[in-house]
Amino acid sequence: MEFLSGLRPECDFENSDNYIEDGMLDSLDVVSLVDSVEEEYGIVIPGSEISMKNFVNIDSIIELIEKFK
Repeated sequence: MEFLSGLRPECDFENSDNYIEDGMLDSLDVVSLVDSVEEEYGIVIPGSEISMKNFVNIDSIIELIEKFK
């Protein structure tokens, strides 16, 4: 959750079920988030996996990370 807070400290990610619908993340944020996640976890997320559906909430982000660990 730290990488989300660092990206958008004004947002309450813990109380949101859908970061996209709640206006917390946009496509540029997702690109930044991918960079942070790749660096933090030492993984490479293929371009085909970089879609808004993989960044809807913390569960979808964790699922994506686990897929490439």
